[in-house]
Amino acid sequence: MKILGTHHVAIIASDYEASKRFYTEILGLRIIDENHRPERRSWKLDLRLPDGTGIELFSFPGAPARPSRPEAQGLRHLCFRVADVAAAKADLEARGIAVEEIRTDPYTGRRFTFFPDPDALPLELYEEPGP
Repeated sequence: MKILGTHHVAIIASDYEASKRFYTEILGLRIIDENHRPERRSWKLDLRLPDGTGIELFSFPGAPARPSRPEAQGLRHLCFRVADVAAAKADLEARGIAVEEIRTDPYTGRRFTFFPDPDALPLELYEEPGP
């Protein structure tokens, strides 16, 4: 088997409209498709990052909460590459998003920080300047 890359990440939101606004208006992800599934009383929003990676945003009524801090078992966090982590942090804070202090990865020397989505899912910004 040869893995070619990441196709998508799926996220279940407690408040679909709030998460839709966050991922599209705050983070600027592009909407590819949106479908309401009446038989499941559920929405599915397909989003795309500039590198082609997809995010599926779901709503499911009564979905149980899950521990989501970075050190909980399971998926630790979702990380986005940015050219300038300080500028991205300032942009998020200007939009009312609480962002942790910038840290430096001791192994790579790259800067990074964390911030929560509307359901407190840990999201990371990792500085990886372009060519």
